[in-house]
Amino acid sequence: MNENQADILEIIKDLVKINSIIATELIQLVENSSSQLRGEIPDSCIGQHLELRKDIISIAEKWNPDCQVLREHNLKHG
Repeated sequence: MNENQADILEIIKDLVKINSIIATELIQLVENSSSQLRGEIPDSCIGQHLELRKDIISIAEKWNPDCQVLREHNLKHG
């Protein structure tokens, strides 16, 4: 792998991590909005959102070993 390819790989890894942060924060935004509009979050959504968070975190960790804050922050929401 040449230097340019290594740089591109690092950029892609950064983008995976950034997109993982955005995705999990969007889940939280949906939950907060639902809670404000309905007074609660449907039980079915709570479980599914936790599974989505776990999947997103796994993808982020696959490419970025330093995702501990992402993991800790998001799993406390579920």
